[in-house]
Amino acid sequence: MPGGKNCFHILSLEEAEELKQQGWRTADLHVHTFCSSDVLPARPLHPEALYRRAKAVGLNFITFTDHDTMKAYELLDREREGLVTGVEIRVHDPEMVGHTIHVNVYDLDFDQFKELKEIAKAEDLNGFLAYLRRNDLPHIYNHPLWFEAGERPNLAAVPKLARLFPVLEYNMHRIDRKNQLVMEMARKFNRGLVAATDTHSGMVGKVYTIAKGETFREFFRNIKTGKSYIVVRDLTREDLVEEINAWIGLIFSLETAAGAPDCSMGIGYLDKIIHALTSETLRDFPRLYSYAMRLAYRLSNSGLPATLYLRSERSMLPEIEKQLSLIFRENALYD
Repeated sequence: MPGGKNCFHILSLEEAEELKQQGWRTADLHVHTFCSSDVLPARPLHPEALYRRAKAVGLNFITFTDHDTMKAYELLDREREGLVTGVEIRVHDPEMVGHTIHVNVYDLDFDQFKELKEIAKAEDLNGFLAYLRRNDLPHIYNHPLWFEAGERPNLAAVPKLARLFPVLEYNMHRIDRKNQLVMEMARKFNRGLVAATDTHSGMVGKVYTIAKGETFREFFRNIKTGKSYIVVRDLTREDLVEEINAWIGLIFSLETAAGAPDCSMGIGYLDKIIHALTSETLRDFPRLYSYAMRLAYRLSNSGLPATLYLRSERSMLPEIEKQLSLIFRENALYD
């Protein structure tokens, strides 16, 4: 059993099941519905469908953290058992950070969301964090070692940012070494840690956080103080192939391509194929559309897109490790 600050541990599925039987609660605190602009508008990704799936896999607290929108909660009865409001907000503070960071905020109302959006628009991270603290809103620093395409990350800012947040994220869509470094930061700076899927394709609950708490606030408080466990998996070639195939399946399940062109997996040339497959023009030619579907699955199952993406994920690791090592040495007094 966790004994105090930063005593989080990784559990096996069997160990987690034992704790669940003893009344510990579980949550996947980073899930996207089709209300996010980069998620396919498919029925399986409707908030209703994802809520049912989360309940089916045994999650006690269920939240949807769409990009800069709380529309999911307009499509659901917010009085549902275990449902917690949430949102993922992008904040770009060029002076304090230099690159865009993503912050998940929970248990907020629509008015608070609007105020946070205005602060984020003003590119004021200090003001953003001050608002969260002033209103006692649970929040986490998402995937600290992932950076938006086209941005030059300020790696030296990452550990400094980690000290400003109560909880960091162990993200299923990051490679193992990046997650290990995030865990190291959480331990070094006495921060809580959650494990989350960050799923854009409905794979809710594949990883999760486990802690005690009759309410979400109690649950999150235990995470903040390290009285929690995580059940994890890191991004692998096999996982990526599975997810790419899931995306392809969702594309071909769409009744209409309306709104789909903005969807993205973050893999350049694969996104071009996705955009082509979701075009109304291609759907007007059934034989060509069928051929495109077979081609997409063949490309995915070859493992080439997954391999190239993993290679890009590892490309920054030497510089990331160098920068973090320097910061850790300079701040040894925080150990």
